Amino acid sequence: MSLFKKIFSKEKKETLDKGLEKSKTSFFDKFSKAVAGKSKVDDDVLDNLEEVLVTSDVGVNTTLKIIERIEARVARDKYLGTAELNQILREEIAGLLSETHTGQATDFSVPADKKPYVIMVVGVNGVGKTTTIGKLAHQFKNAGKNVVLGAADTFRAAAIDQLQVWADRTEVPIVKQKMGSDPASVAFDTLQSAVQQQADVVLVDTAGRLHNKVNLMNELTKVKRVMQKVVPDAPHDVLLVLDGSTGQNAFEQAKQFTAATEVTSLAVTKLDGTAKGGVVIGISDQFQIPVKYIGVGEGVEDLQVFNKIEFVDSFFKNE
Repeated sequence: MSLFKKIFSKEKKETLDKGLEKSKTSFFDKFSKAVAGKSKVDDDVLDNLEEVLVTSDVGVNTTLKIIERIEARVARDKYLGTAELNQILREEIAGLLSETHTGQATDFSVPADKKPYVIMVVGVNGVGKTTTIGKLAHQFKNAGKNVVLGAADTFRAAAIDQLQVWADRTEVPIVKQKMGSDPASVAFDTLQSAVQQQADVVLVDTAGRLHNKVNLMNELTKVKRVMQKVVPDAPHDVLLVLDGSTGQNAFEQAKQFTAATEVTSLAVTKLDGTAKGGVVIGISDQFQIPVKYIGVGEGVEDLQVFNKIEFVDSFFKNE
């Protein structure tokens, strides 16, 4: 099927396949049981498949959409064998995600007409936010961009120290103040420095506290407002980092953050250590916000630009 034309390099595809191995194995263990002893796709098989998708963290609403699409195929084609079900599942999920997000980033690039291009990174502590920023800095630098980091998560000394480690590792400049400083002040200094250095990309880390949505909203609004004094249309992207290994909890965090601030893209991390990779399908479908990056390994190169077709292909590849 043309939908599954290969667009990733062999190396990137192997990394993706390996990163989704646990999710795929878990899915096919359940899938095999769901169709055991059945040759035809009937109501029982569809009920079992619904349970498989929900327990694979695809999410209830997205699962119901997928089942409806498969029911329509069964009604149209009259007889569908269980042997064809995996391929049909791949096609329908890829189709669903393609309808949801027509735009698709293909590499680590930023719009040429926004300089500096400001990315404000949000997410709760522990999801891999600072690591994602470090890996993004590496990827943007590799793509020939001048990058500046801003350590505006000033509530944890560890966050500032960790970002400094990444700045050293990737050899990109960092703007920071001491712990407890005003995050908006750090963001302001970061953008001023970026403009002076004619930077292409600015990555601003922010505090990951969700205990009080109103405080979070006020803080992020203030950071944005202060940034705009330097770069009037900043931030150009508000990137929410979610931990894929938490499954349904990632949905909850996405709900909380999208209620607190205007999130424009998502990064889903830690997919390699979990069987909950299906969460990417649900989040992609439910939030109408593009998943831009996925983390499929510890290595600095293992943060990939999310490609829905390649992802579905790797997830449902049954050797």
